[in-house]
Amino acid sequence: MTTNRTFTMIKPDAVAEGHTGAITKLIEEAGFRIVAIKKTRLTPERAGEFYAVHSERPFYNDLKNYMSSGAIVPMILEKENAVTDFRKLIGATNPAQAEEGTIRKLFAKSIEANAIHGSDSDENAQIEGNFFFSGLEQF
Repeated sequence: MTTNRTFTMIKPDAVAEGHTGAITKLIEEAGFRIVAIKKTRLTPERAGEFYAVHSERPFYNDLKNYMSSGAIVPMILEKENAVTDFRKLIGATNPAQAEEGTIRKLFAKSIEANAIHGSDSDENAQIEGNFFFSGLEQF
């Protein structure tokens, strides 16, 4: 089922470096409407819950530690074809391979510190958005 919503999260490296405003501006200029937004911090346990799909991968503990190392800015975004269009806007996971003008090309430092998360499917967008936001917080 295709929806018009996706989930994103500005990661600790980009928040710490003061890129939240610039990234949010790019998102809005690309035609996305911010449905929900907040600044928060994950505990290692909550980061582990969010990334449970990777629990058997060798990088799982590093990922939990990184994602709980500082503030994050989760958002639910709305636009027609939201998931696909947002994945194009953020660029490849490896910023060295990301297209010019994408968020990761502009703000990511490495594959691990890649500035932003974007849902990979409509189903995951809903699950991930609901992880951070109650129905009352989604406008």
